Amino acid sequence: MTETSNKSLTAGETPAATRRSRVFGWDDPAISAGAVPHHSGLDFLREILAGRLPAPPIAATLGFTLEEAEYGRAVFVLVPGEEHYNPIGSVHGGVYATLLDSAAGCAVQSVLPQGMGYTSIDLTLKFLRPITVDTGKVRAIGTVLNSGRRTALAQAELRDSDDRLLAHATSSCMLFPVPTR
Repeated sequence: MTETSNKSLTAGETPAATRRSRVFGWDDPAISAGAVPHHSGLDFLREILAGRLPAPPIAATLGFTLEEAEYGRAVFVLVPGEEHYNPIGSVHGGVYATLLDSAAGCAVQSVLPQGMGYTSIDLTLKFLRPITVDTGKVRAIGTVLNSGRRTALAQAELRDSDDRLLAHATSSCMLFPVPTR
């Protein structure tokens, strides 16, 4: 037999039995940021992969990791959970966008020489399939399409474990010198 409460819930309040929590931590982002001018983009990503530099805090916040980095390519993985859901019961589009932006941006970073940095100028995203906890691990695969002196163009695909395309994005990035600190 289940007990129920006669207590009325106010707007925004949920019953205690439905509550979930998640605890996570991250390292000081200044550590990685300070290392950028001292490595080529690919070497910087490899330092993160090897655990010698900390991953960015957004990776801990959403629970995704850098899985691969090679010249012109970067791959991030995420196992979707309820904490990624929007109010209608599927992964929020902002999670898609963060994964795809990270993959495209780090693909660009992987081709940069020492002393250069990048920032996203735009991100154009197409959602093709919903993601839920039943989807399982997803991979965001970023590749560089073109890299010039001042800008670069990359694409990223979000795929499930059956290699189905879940979303696609293109990103333009601005390239700039990073001063040594």
